[in-house]
Amino acid sequence: MDRVGRGSAAALGAVLAAACLVAAAGPARAGSAAQPGQSLGLPVGAQIPHGLYWVTTTNFGVRATAPGVTPLNVNATTLAWATPWDIAGGRLQLFLAGSYSAVGLQDRDWQSGLGQPLVAAQLAWDLGGDVGFSYLLGGYFPGRTGIVTQAPSLTHRFALSYVGNDWNLTGHLFYGHFLGDRPPPGVATYPDYMNLDLTATRNFGKWQIGAVAFGSTDLPTGVAGYRAQGQVAVGGLVGYNFGPVNLQAYVTRDVIDRNYGGRDTRAWLRAIVPLYQDKREAAPDRTLLTREQTR
Repeated sequence: MDRVGRGSAAALGAVLAAACLVAAAGPARAGSAAQPGQSLGLPVGAQIPHGLYWVTTTNFGVRATAPGVTPLNVNATTLAWATPWDIAGGRLQLFLAGSYSAVGLQDRDWQSGLGQPLVAAQLAWDLGGDVGFSYLLGGYFPGRTGIVTQAPSLTHRFALSYVGNDWNLTGHLFYGHFLGDRPPPGVATYPDYMNLDLTATRNFGKWQIGAVAFGSTDLPTGVAGYRAQGQVAVGGLVGYNFGPVNLQAYVTRDVIDRNYGGRDTRAWLRAIVPLYQDKREAAPDRTLLTREQTR
């Protein structure tokens, strides 16, 4: 794929892909170790220009659980290194992520603490025709905060992105597998899980606008009486390219929930800051700036 020919969606998207790795979600005795919806707006199948990036993401939402609501705030930070090395034709990209979460349980004081740290490696292939594919393997370390998942797990992630003609069309599939023995009934149940993040956005100059959606589901546990959780959410996204820094904001709302006790409405804000970039790949028409801005 010709880097210059990708257009502004690919230019923005290649750097935004650095943000796809955030740490664990909020309170959980069940469900995904990776927060559903965390990669919306990102062409995660695209290669990141060689360099080092810092990404910070925060989200706040409330779940309408009778008789009141349950608020949740998750703040994640990620270091992403797009290395100069290729393996089997794919660019090697490394990630280190952590988070801090807080939840307001009903009739109780807010509880907060560190989420599970995540270490991951990704290979991203340029398939040509403005299409990219990536595979990520990562591990969540055991957590010590009672409101987040505490068991270690592996995460496998598969992404396919089209980034031509100012578009970002991306599907990002997560499969998570918890390690070790299952906890006894009544203590906690950590099911394997699958998440799917979907993005359809378009760039208009410095602006990025479009629709997003995600779904998540627990996989069978074999535990009698366990009530698997799942959800489907939809929303809209807007982003703006300030040059060295990119901002994205999106809002999602559950349209389906299963065994969560209510539907969640959530607002997200993300900033991507390049700390270092290869000068040859950081040319204005190849990364953050659109071709139109350089004419």
